[in-house]
Amino acid sequence: MQDTKLCKPFLKWAGGKRQLLPTIRKRIPENFSTYYEPFVGAGAVLFDIMPSKAVINDANKELINVYKVIKNHIDELIRDLKGHINEEEYYYDVRKLDRREDYKDMSPVKKASRILFLNKTCYNGLFRVNQKGQFNVPFGRYKNPNIVNEDVLRAVHNYLNNNNVKILNTDFEDGIKYMRKEAFVYFDPPYHPISDTSSFTGYTTDGFDADDQRRLKYLCDELNDRGCRFLLSNSSAELILDLYNEDDYKIEYVDANRCINSVAKSRGEIEEVLVRNY
Repeated sequence: MQDTKLCKPFLKWAGGKRQLLPTIRKRIPENFSTYYEPFVGAGAVLFDIMPSKAVINDANKELINVYKVIKNHIDELIRDLKGHINEEEYYYDVRKLDRREDYKDMSPVKKASRILFLNKTCYNGLFRVNQKGQFNVPFGRYKNPNIVNEDVLRAVHNYLNNNNVKILNTDFEDGIKYMRKEAFVYFDPPYHPISDTSSFTGYTTDGFDADDQRRLKYLCDELNDRGCRFLLSNSSAELILDLYNEDDYKIEYVDANRCINSVAKSRGEIEEVLVRNY
């Protein structure tokens, strides 16, 4: 049996929650039937609490393919990862594979291996695509990146197989379609930009705009009316603060130092918000 401490994100991911885990962990209910995470990303919260029954989802099909390959083809994946080399010319050869017509015919294992390699060797560990859905992050020039993190990959494989974890690639609303009152959902959508220059929109080709943020808010209201518990992370952008009323939900602010306070005058520089209905 793998050490559960090794079960952690296998990718660097924009908006990852590793720094906020102590704060989020304290706010997750002790008892729930099924854990839902419709924007799972790198899975920092999932692998921290390791629920025995979960439904995870993400709109990024490349990401979800990696999860499925880790679950179902771990040996083949590790074997393929060991064939990659940390050289600039090789990196760009691998990066441009999704520009080719035959990329759609590449095996799931090869696609997952490619994404893990690019993530560990690209600049700043970003996942970013252009409007055509093509990976476009430059080479990172790291001396010794951990391309084959076998212990972590096998720990994640064991968790996904030893528990009831359903993996979806759909819209976030469909990701919680069958959620019951006894369940719990954690929403970690792409954050709404604080300013016009701070937006990160390259996560998927479709992006996640203000209309999507409103749609998510309406979904939270619906869950609240049904008596379902939710916790949501987002930026402290004006739109988000307008959407989530402090009279209806508990709103806590996380400042740049990762300190949390529900009293506005006691807060430092506001960066993010946590919203919950319980």
